[in-house]
Amino acid sequence: MAGEIWVLAEHWQGQISEITFEVLALGRELAQALGIKLEAVLLGHGKKDLAGALGAADRVYYVDHPSLAEMAAESCAAALEELVRSKKPKAVLVPLSNVTLGIGSLLAAKMGAVCINSCVDVSISDGKLQARSLLYGGKMEATVTAAGDPTILGISPGCRPIEAGRAAAVPPVEQVAVTLPDEPKVRFKRYIEPEAGDIDICEQEALVSVGRGIQSADNVELAQELAEALGGAVSGSRPVIDQGWLPMSRQVGKSGASVKPKFYLAAGISGAPEHVEGMKGAALIVAINTDPKAPIFNVAHYGIEADALDVLPALTAKVKERKGH
Repeated sequence: MAGEIWVLAEHWQGQISEITFEVLALGRELAQALGIKLEAVLLGHGKKDLAGALGAADRVYYVDHPSLAEMAAESCAAALEELVRSKKPKAVLVPLSNVTLGIGSLLAAKMGAVCINSCVDVSISDGKLQARSLLYGGKMEATVTAAGDPTILGISPGCRPIEAGRAAAVPPVEQVAVTLPDEPKVRFKRYIEPEAGDIDICEQEALVSVGRGIQSADNVELAQELAEALGGAVSGSRPVIDQGWLPMSRQVGKSGASVKPKFYLAAGISGAPEHVEGMKGAALIVAINTDPKAPIFNVAHYGIEADALDVLPALTAKVKERKGH
């Protein structure tokens, strides 16, 4: 049916990704506000059984093709273009992760459609879609009202609780055929797994995570001392990993690991959306930053406006004192 809200279902290594459920929850709100249906689109090859997890949608369109076995942007955008031109949805919500990044933008370019990326929220205002979008790594926020259908919306992680997008119901599935080249120009080859041997930061109950604000590799030791006192480990944001201050296995964020420790300390981390994606599920988040407007304070439960190099040693001393060391 034309004029519905669509959600692209992201899958990775045979599972529906958690961000899909976040976007389904948001899509359900929009569909209800507009009095229309919510439909999910599942692209894959031999993955029809995954549609059963998308019960928050009123219907699932499933497209099966060898070129869609993995979610390569070119093939997915081509399949979506054909589907969108045929079914004419009002909006397509595309999760923004390292798996699906680029699909929405490419789809919009192919169709000459409106595209709003890095959306942290979408609502309805006077019957129109209105998106809150973060720009320049989260340093600026813009409110954009969409004009024209379809609107392609790239949704950042954390838009809604994951559980709000899960449902026990099994949705009806309509399989749709599309025409795609058997040999696309860009295709997925293989996953490269990280080398074993380092600790698994996903298994730690306490993480002391460092960013550019610690200034040099030598200062990682301050974080290490606090992590040891807490019985946890050190992790970091991408800039720290890129500079070689920590191994890649310690990276938290969109292109690293998603962690859910009981305690997460962000020291000298600005809080770009790519990093927040990987740590927003922590039970308790404490941020240390000299910039009072740093985006990390928007997700932290407690914030310390100070230099991490001064705070880390003080926290270590206090933890050791409480433990009687």
